[in-house]
Parts: sequence; structure tokens; C-alpha cells
Amino acid sequence: KVSAMTNLKKYYPMLRTKEQVRESISKNYDVNRIFLNMSPENRDRFVNICSGNQGVRILYDAYFKEIFNSDIDPQRLIRLLSLLLNKKITEIRSLRSTSSLIEDNRTLMILDIVVKLDDGSIVNVEVQKYGYDFPGQRAACYSSDLLLRQYGRIRNENKKDFNYKNLSPVYSIIFMETSPGEFRRYPSDYIFRSAQKTDPDINLEFLQYFIFIPLDNFLNSVKNKKQEGLSDLDAWLLFLSSDDPEDILYLTERHPEFIPMYEQLFTICSNEGRMLEMYSEELRMMDNNTVKLMIDKMKEKLDEMGRELEANKRELEANKREIEKYKAMLAEK
Repeated sequence: KVSAMTNLKKYYPMLRTKEQVRESISKNYDVNRIFLNMSPENRDRFVNICSGNQGVRILYDAYFKEIFNSDIDPQRLIRLLSLLLNKKITEIRSLRSTSSLIEDNRTLMILDIVVKLDDGSIVNVEVQKYGYDFPGQRAACYSSDLLLRQYGRIRNENKKDFNYKNLSPVYSIIFMETSPGEFRRYPSDYIFRSAQKTDPDINLEFLQYFIFIPLDNFLNSVKNKKQEGLSDLDAWLLFLSSDDPEDILYLTERHPEFIPMYEQLFTICSNEGRMLEMYSEELRMMDNNTVKLMIDKMKEKLDEMGRELEANKRELEANKREIEKYKAMLAEK
């Protein structure tokens, strides 16, 4: 990793040493005050991120929206979506989140990135640090909300001439940094596609499509692929999932289309004040998710204990019936 950092500085001269980052922090009173109130572990991690020694986590909400801002550079999102949806996309248009038909956590639902493709399809891209926060039920609600909003808009535009065939497909793409157990049962798979169909299968055009991408599964699978060379889609997934300097160097040298994106990210890292806001928000979200994870694990453990108690109860009742049976046999003898 030391060698990787040395080589990275040849491509990204804005990268600094950890000592330079600490010196810059100490010169900013407000930033330094907040920095010193962090735990030693979080201070070290923050310095590593700002200096590039820990790379950059593209899945941080602020990073992701900065890189894939379709109003500034739509081609990045166009390229990623073209690979994921396996179809040619020439143009996208950002859709602003308006009033939602459903609520999430008692607030109006806010979608991460929502765009309309040139063929009228709508795509919602969600980024989740913990996949258990975005189960299939939540994905279905988000997809339904987008579909109903489209329905309302087209019905108002067409009035009496409305036809359901005017509705376009809705795609939900969910990236998960840490996936739930259902996905880890298939460790070599990292793209899970879901679509509605009939049984027997007939040609009915349903409109809701889902793509779940557990990036932890991908990172476990990609190690062997790097020797042979990555496909374009795998290169994008490595860009999204890894903050390892060696992986950043690999993409920089073999897939130079990522160089402008890394330059943008490392430039953000050079602004400690802005980074501190992003990092503090990330820590807050991590704390909240840790509590949720602990609650979920405790609930799973309690449910498992309940199932075990129920099984033991049934076994005791069966044993009791068996004993009564032998007692009756003894009394008869």
C-alpha cells in the first residue's frame, strides 16, 4: 500500500501526507476543535481519508451524488446505467423529488438519485451502507411510488386519451456495501435481478424491475478476476466498492476513464472543513445503523430462542405422552 500511494501521487499531485493534513487541520480553529473532540481512532481514520491513504468511499452519500450529478456530467451515470441495464442510453434527465405518496420514517420519502431515460423509463439509484435497511418490501414501495407518480403525471397530461400502455418501466437499482444474509448465501454472485412474470410465462409487460448489488460479495469475487482483466461493468463496481489505494491505482492505470473522477474526489478531500461535515454525518449514520443492527440481531436471537423453547415444549409434551403410555402398560401388566 505504501508503494501504491507513492505511485498514486504521480497521477494525483493534490494528495498530501498525513503530516501535511494534520498541519492544515491545526491551522483552522473550528475544524481543529471538532477534530480534537473525536476519538483517536476516528481522528486517524479522518486523516487517512483526507490524505488518500485510505482511499475514498464512493458510497458516502455526498461523494456519490457529487460524482453522479447528472446536471453537471450526465455521461458518468449514463455509462453506469447502460452497463447495468444492458441497453444503449443516450440521454438522461434528473427528476427532482416532489411530494411522495408514501412516507418513510415519518418524513416525506427522499430518493437518492432519480433520472428519466431517453426511452421514458425511470431509474432510481439507491446507495445503502447496510443492506438490511433496504429489504425487498422497501424496494417495492419505492418502485410503486415512482410508478404511481408517473401514472398521475401522464393521466393529467392525456386526460380522456389516457392509456396504460403509455406508462414506461421503472427500474430500482440498490447498491449495498454490507449485504444481508440472504445475499451472502450466494457469495460468488453480486448482481441479483428481479422482474415480474407469469407461470406459465406469457408475454405480459410488467413495469417494475429491480437490481440488487451486494458489493461485499463483489469484492470477495473480484480478487481473482483482476489478474485476467476486468470487464467494464466490474471496473465500475470496483470503483464504487473499494477504497484500497492498490485498487485505485489498478483502475487508474488500466481504466483511465476513472482518472477525472478520482481527481474530483481527491480535490474534495483536500478541503478539511467540507470533509469534516461529510465525515461527521457518516459517523452519525454509522452510530444509528449500529444501534439498528444490534436491535435486529437481538430480535433474531430472541426469535431463535422462542423457536427453541417452542420446540423443547413440544418435545417435553411428546415425552410426557410417552411416559403416560408406559405407565398405562405397566398398570395393565
